[in-house]
Amino acid sequence: MNELIMPHNVGVKNAVENMEEVLALYKNVIGCYRPLLDGERYLTDREVAQILKVSRRTLQEYRNDGMLPYILGGKVLYRESDLERVLESCYHPAYKR
Repeated sequence: MNELIMPHNVGVKNAVENMEEVLALYKNVIGCYRPLLDGERYLTDREVAQILKVSRRTLQEYRNDGMLPYILGGKVLYRESDLERVLESCYHPAYKR
């Protein structure tokens, strides 16, 4: 047990790899974290475009046509609850012939 801890040691390599994995997970969680503001999450146009599978230009058309509610500050934001409400209002259930 009087072995020197060296970078090429298998145990050290495994520990470093595990720490790198934990760091990557931590960065992912921090990158995705969105704090609530008055119990509401706000999404950017990039996030909404990705969710709806449309371009950001199409989102601008939806805003211009009054189809999608938004908040304009230094940046265009969308309430997650508004987005859910719009999607629910456009839902058409399947029917049998």
